[in-house]
Amino acid sequence: MSFSDIFKSGFLDNVTAVSVLDMVLAMVLSFALVLFIFYIYKKTYAGVMYSSSFGVTLVALSMITTLVILAVTSNVVLSLGMVGALSIVRFRAAIKEPLDIAFLFWAIAVGIVLAAGMIPLAVIGSVIIGLIILVFANRKEHTNPFIVVLQCEDHASEQAAAAYLKNHTKRCVTRSKTVQRGLIELNLDVRLQDDNTDFINEVSELEGVKSAVLVSYNGEYMG
Repeated sequence: MSFSDIFKSGFLDNVTAVSVLDMVLAMVLSFALVLFIFYIYKKTYAGVMYSSSFGVTLVALSMITTLVILAVTSNVVLSLGMVGALSIVRFRAAIKEPLDIAFLFWAIAVGIVLAAGMIPLAVIGSVIIGLIILVFANRKEHTNPFIVVLQCEDHASEQAAAAYLKNHTKRCVTRSKTVQRGLIELNLDVRLQDDNTDFINEVSELEGVKSAVLVSYNGEYMG
């Protein structure tokens, strides 16, 4: 085959460029592996609102990528045209969770590797990645973080409330402080010694403390 023959292409010649067996095998394996990716995504999701459409997007993205790469690997001219066509595509969907980016890239990578014929790499690599994500994403802290929102009248009541919290918690760190006439508002990050939260009622009864609210959160959003 000469250099000029590479760039010769015909519509009918491309019909048999990829065998039916290769197409079916690549698409079936892509579907099976992306179901595994979807399962890992459901098991490790830690956001506020779960979106089932994102899981469907992972399935479609992996299979579409497999389809495109199969076409690209069968024709040099088509691969050059595909690069130009995809270069004008822009996506504006917002990614809410940082880990979602990893799942999107994982689904695309599986489609590319499978279509390239590297089946063991796609299978073994996906299993290893899935196990690593399961281990690290499901790792939880032994002590749940809490936020204490204090409203005090003056500096003396602020010092008394902060000292009380430090004596009755494992950790107490001031995250923010807002001061205005007749009111001081504090947001303190605390770690409890046990499950007993009665101390918050005792703090609210201190002289000069207008209110004390204990809020549980996971370190990412208020809840």
